[in-house]
Amino acid sequence: MDKFDKLTGIAAPLPMVNVDTDMIIPKQYLKTIKRSGLGKALFDEMRYLDDGSENPDFVLNQPAWRDSEILVAGENFGCGSSREHAPWALKDFGIRCIIAPSYADIFYNNCFKNGILPIALPQAEVDALMEEARKGANARLAVDLEAQTVTTTDGREIRFEIDPFRKHCLLNGLDDIALTLEKAPAIAAYEDRVAAERPWV
Repeated sequence: MDKFDKLTGIAAPLPMVNVDTDMIIPKQYLKTIKRSGLGKALFDEMRYLDDGSENPDFVLNQPAWRDSEILVAGENFGCGSSREHAPWALKDFGIRCIIAPSYADIFYNNCFKNGILPIALPQAEVDALMEEARKGANARLAVDLEAQTVTTTDGREIRFEIDPFRKHCLLNGLDDIALTLEKAPAIAAYEDRVAAERPWV
């Protein structure tokens, strides 16, 4: 998993509440188990018109936000089904950080497991950052996970809270498998001991 330390990038405004995982990545794209290639289907029903062409009104299709790495969204982001394809699609598109007032629990947990930092802030702070994001490429937010701050273009710092264990995992690029591999020597020692004490097992 990619490490997350500091990120300075364009933030895209998505002022919608209850953005569910089917809106993030529709069900027809769930057949794959690959984490790559899903970025093109991110927000499929909003990004594309019926003829398959881009919807010019959707924020990520507009020149100012095509290269966004941060998404500023409304409350209860990632609700709906528990599909892990949702953070896969966001990450493959290039989104490394989401800022919203609240998240669905499973989606929130899946973000950390896939190298995405979901930041929860009070509604007033999200509203201010939403206005900042509307400036497009002229406004770049700076996210510092170690310091737990989001800094606006005018230098205003906003502090966010994060679970220390999740912070440690993101800073060090540790997903569930990597966490288990950290214990590999202890696991191997245990297996050797059991093999010696109970060779019939």
